[in-house]
Amino acid sequence: MALLEARKISKQFGGLAAVRDLDLDIEKGMIASLIGPNGAGKTTFFNMVSGFYKPTSGQMLLDGKEIGGLRPNRATALGLGRTFQNIRLFSNMTALENVLVGMNCRLKSAWYDALLRTRSMMREEAKARERAQELLAYVGLDGKRETLAKNLAYGLQRRLEIARALATNPKLMLLDEPTAGMNPQETVDAMALIKRVRDELDITILLIEHDMKVVMSISEYITVLDYGAKIAEGTPEQVRANPKVIEAYLGKGVAAGIRRAKQEVVAETESEEDGTA
Repeated sequence: MALLEARKISKQFGGLAAVRDLDLDIEKGMIASLIGPNGAGKTTFFNMVSGFYKPTSGQMLLDGKEIGGLRPNRATALGLGRTFQNIRLFSNMTALENVLVGMNCRLKSAWYDALLRTRSMMREEAKARERAQELLAYVGLDGKRETLAKNLAYGLQRRLEIARALATNPKLMLLDEPTAGMNPQETVDAMALIKRVRDELDITILLIEHDMKVVMSISEYITVLDYGAKIAEGTPEQVRANPKVIEAYLGKGVAAGIRRAKQEVVAETESEEDGTA
């Protein structure tokens, strides 16, 4: 059974169909990508999975449980973690405090435990701080735990977002353009971290990414959207060669030119082989 299942998912804003009858399966343990031109519906789909939007129609399951229309806190409780295209950290809180915020959904102490400073609450708080420090070290921020989020370099802020998402103890993590704005070395480091999260922590990854080098090198399965509809899916090799994908990204004219060029190469090769024979 797929970890994430979407069946005929649609989202309309008035007369605009942002996502149309989308079927999508993300298998457990997979690194998968959702790609497409700007405005294709990728972030809208992420917002439906994570509870920010309610689907207009269709069914969405996470590990067999319905999540379509759940509030974000309920989706998180069921095992959904997320980062955002535009970094959404608490800028005036430290790196450690940002990660502790992510852990809040897993804490069991009630408000009166905090008020009375009960022993159980103190033990839980100590364990939470210890775990938060471990996550900061895991993403390479061990020496930055007391640094305000706004004072971290851009690439480190991206890492802090991942650490905060990991603090929710997710089964599936949605990464919205995790390498956007990074320099080449930061991009390589981010890709290595994403692979480590999947391999070492057994967390399934679904990412939106516009850098095709990243997509093709890190993804095991790719789904392509255009104008809210799925136009292709498969392995990186299958998607790279799909005429519909080339057309969506480069336009009909360029796609037709590429097809003609391929046909001419094939014709020349066959002609040369006939002459040799």
